Amino acid sequence: MSGQPATHETLGGLEVVHLFTGAMPTGVTVSHGGRVFVCYPKWGDDVGFTVGEIRDGEEVAFPSQELNDNRSDADPERLVSVQSVVVDPADRLWALDTGSPMFQPTEHGGPKLVCVDLTRDEVVQTILFPTRVALPTTYLNDVRFDLRRGEAGTAFITDSSDQGPNGIIVVDLATGESWRRLHEHPSTKAVQPPDLRMVVEGQEFVERAEDGTTSPICMGADGIAISADGERLFYCPMAGRRWYSVSVDALVDRAQDDDAVAATVRDEGDKGCVSDGLETDDAGRLYVTDGEHDAIHRRLPDGSWETAVSDPRLLWPDTMSVADGFLYVTANQLYRQDKYRAGRDERRKPYVLFRTPIDAGPVRLR
Repeated sequence: MSGQPATHETLGGLEVVHLFTGAMPTGVTVSHGGRVFVCYPKWGDDVGFTVGEIRDGEEVAFPSQELNDNRSDADPERLVSVQSVVVDPADRLWALDTGSPMFQPTEHGGPKLVCVDLTRDEVVQTILFPTRVALPTTYLNDVRFDLRRGEAGTAFITDSSDQGPNGIIVVDLATGESWRRLHEHPSTKAVQPPDLRMVVEGQEFVERAEDGTTSPICMGADGIAISADGERLFYCPMAGRRWYSVSVDALVDRAQDDDAVAATVRDEGDKGCVSDGLETDDAGRLYVTDGEHDAIHRRLPDGSWETAVSDPRLLWPDTMSVADGFLYVTANQLYRQDKYRAGRDERRKPYVLFRTPIDAGPVRLR
């Protein structure tokens, strides 16, 4: 008997990959050859570059500092404020640019999807979104790919806006054409009090002004993942404990109207937690981050659940990426930002990139 009180027991194993002492990261992705990329949206930190690569323990601008030096919030040729980076099944890096520093209204040229050829580290494609797709209120959050659909593949993006319509954006990578699906569908919307009360570190997770007034978190469709067979697209509002899936066939079929697409939505049940990120592996398992309890859980192919990792160091697991038998995840203390703590920035550096072994590989639909 040690005489010490019991503490939060850890499950699984977390390995520190990198410590961040500067701007707060959100997204992480790992190339087929093991290169690690991260992104830093412009939410108030001093962001020297919005996309970086971790090389020899250092964060460096990627693919160049010039590409990260935007000339306006609607710069169509440079990166403005990237929320997500994802390596696709063909080993290309895609940067999802919100065009929305500090969640400001977007203008055409800002919101975009940028492809970088990792053999040359050069931009090879930039897809701009028309204003009927990337609305002034749109906040592009995360993206997944199926390269088997269409001439060059298809991308699926969540619009998590806390100020306007939510939904899924579908992109034809060959033509650059894009369209909205599940626009304002209930499954894409944040759950509001009193139906949802989020608590992190013993404090209610709400926006909290310096005068003490509060307002609920309103982030809609946020996490996104595609099933190992490419048949279902999973998604969830950040403010909510349920998650949903929709037929990928329906999303990409332009002949189907909104009601027909909505008819394929499936309520996947209660995740038991608030999730900022979703991911899948090639063993058919689906991962959900648990920001309230410093954990990541996964649903197995038979429908049962287990905890992949639980650790008090996992302070707000944000984005996940599967590579070479590991699940990578950023922990960025998002809920300690000043907007949630009455004007006091209570984040404590360093932020962390972790990984945990999962004995599976990424879903590569090509």
